[in-house]
Amino acid sequence: MTIRRHLQGAVLLLAAALACTACDGSRGEAEIWRFAIEETIGSVQWSYAKEFEARIEAATAASQRPVDVQVYPYGTLGTSDHVTELLRMGTVHFATASPGHVGKLIPEAQVLLLHFVFSDDAEVNREALLDGELRRLFSDLYREKGFRLLAIFQEGWQVWTTRRAVSSPEDFDGLRMRVMTSPLLLDAYRAYGASPTPLPYGEVYSALQLRMIDGQVNPIFAIEEMSFYEVTDHLTFANHLPFVTTVATNDVFFAGLDADRRSLVSRVIDDLQQHVFEVQTRDNRERLDSMLERKPELQVSRLDAAQRQAFRERSLAVRRRFVERVGPRGEIVLEALLDAIDRAEQRARDAEADPGAPISGSVGPGASRQPDP
Repeated sequence: MTIRRHLQGAVLLLAAALACTACDGSRGEAEIWRFAIEETIGSVQWSYAKEFEARIEAATAASQRPVDVQVYPYGTLGTSDHVTELLRMGTVHFATASPGHVGKLIPEAQVLLLHFVFSDDAEVNREALLDGELRRLFSDLYREKGFRLLAIFQEGWQVWTTRRAVSSPEDFDGLRMRVMTSPLLLDAYRAYGASPTPLPYGEVYSALQLRMIDGQVNPIFAIEEMSFYEVTDHLTFANHLPFVTTVATNDVFFAGLDADRRSLVSRVIDDLQQHVFEVQTRDNRERLDSMLERKPELQVSRLDAAQRQAFRERSLAVRRRFVERVGPRGEIVLEALLDAIDRAEQRARDAEADPGAPISGSVGPGASRQPDP
C-alpha cells in the first residue's frame, strides 16, 4: 500500500472522529483544535499536549465560543509522516514534528540531528533552542512549507539500546540499528559502521523481538514506555544528541485566528517551555529507575570522554555531508545553531562566576567547533 493510500486512510479516520464529535452537542458551539503528537499516551509529548489543552480550555471556558482541544496520540492518525502531511493540509491544527520526519519536507531542520553538536549540559541546550536568531531562521523555513513554528524543545538524551555492548565505533560494525526516516540519520550511523534501518516507531518492539534489528535509539522515557529494554540487553549513554522536537501549527489556520487567540496560543506555548523541561527531566530519571527495578540485569553504560571522542571524530564528516546535501542554507542554519550554543555556554560560564546569572552548572565540550576533516 502506498504512502498516499495510508494518508487517505488517516484522513478518513479523522473524518469519522469529527463526525462523532459533531453528534455530541454537549460542547455547544465549541471551537475544535486538533493536536497530533508523535508519541503515545503518557509520553513527554502527551504531557505537553495535555497541558496545552488544559490551559487553552481554561482560558476560553467563559468565552462565547470556548475551545475544545482534542489530542491525538501516535498511531491514531497513521505514522509521523502522515501527521506532518495532515498538518500541512490543515486537517490537524497543531502537531509535534521531530526533525527526523519533518526533515524530509524541511531539509535544514535536520541540523538538529547532527551528532556531537550540542553541549553536554541540558540546561545550555535548552537555552540555545530558545535563541532568537535560531528561532527566526527556523520560523522562515517552516513558513515556506505552510507551517507556523511555535516551539523547539528537547526531550532528553538519545540513548542506544542494543543486544551487545557498544563502547566504540568498531562495536557498531554490521549492527542493524533502527533509525527514523531521515537521510542524515542514515549517514550518521553508517559513519559508525552500523547498518541503519528505518522503521515506523510502532514496529520497533516486534523488530527487536524477532531479531530483525539489533538496536534502536530513543530517549529513556520512550525506551521504558515502549518496553524496548525488554528485548535488548545494553543501554548506552553517549550524550551524542538530545532528542529535539518542534511544535508547529498550520499557517493558514493560525492566521485565521483572531488576535486574542493568537496571543493566547503564544503565551501558553512560552509558558510550556519550562514545564516540558521539568517533565522530561523527571520522567527520564524516574523511568530509568523503573527499568532497572524490573530488569536488574540490564547493563547501563556511560561513555567516557575518550570513548565519546572516537565517535565524535567519525561524526564530523556527516556535518560536511549535511551542508553538501542541503546547500548554502544548511550551512547558515548550522552556523546559527553553533552560535546559539556558544552564546548559551558563555552565559553558563558567566553564571558560574555570578550565581545570580540565569544559568548554572558545568558545561561540557560537546559543542566545540572543531572543523570538519
